[in-house]
Amino acid sequence: MKIVVFVSGRGSNLRAILDSRELKGKIEVKAVFSDRENCKAFRIAENNSINTYTLGENPGQTGYKNLSHVLNQLNIELIVLAGFLKLIPDEIVKKYKNKIINLHPALLPSFSGKGMYGIHVHEAVFNSSVKVSGATVHFVDSTYDTGKIIVQKCVDISDVNSPEEIAQRVLKVEHQLLPFVIGKFADKKIEVINNRVVILE
Repeated sequence: MKIVVFVSGRGSNLRAILDSRELKGKIEVKAVFSDRENCKAFRIAENNSINTYTLGENPGQTGYKNLSHVLNQLNIELIVLAGFLKLIPDEIVKKYKNKIINLHPALLPSFSGKGMYGIHVHEAVFNSSVKVSGATVHFVDSTYDTGKIIVQKCVDISDVNSPEEIAQRVLKVEHQLLPFVIGKFADKKIEVINNRVVILE
């Protein structure tokens, strides 16, 4: 299965995908996209001989208007957002319906929406005093964090002392969850039945 990964940060989830034993031979990461020219994840991509694209309107960047054409050329079957902070254009969302997934560092639908990313999520979780957090992989629609939930995994945070501790625990879950879901897509084991996402055995 041919996939692309969209990132904005250091790319630890990109590395988890590339390092996953379960995904070896199942997927090919055709390209990595970012909204930032100096995205640290680009180094991971380049070290794995994966093409990179910076999204933007400056010279040498890939414009969002050209994104559909680039994805077509790559014959992409799944788009993975792994810490990507921008909304995907509606044209792409409609064209790749149920073929775009996002990883969110909390248990949706809580702690979601515009501005809720990275440490901001974990600060909100910490300040709320909830006792569990976790990660969610969901389908992408036209707004932030509102697509159908594919899978979630909880982590106990009842004894943490800082948002940073929550981030560390949730990151471990993220690194398990995202490759798992991608593998299920590669095996054609994810379907929407009766308006709910089902992972088949």
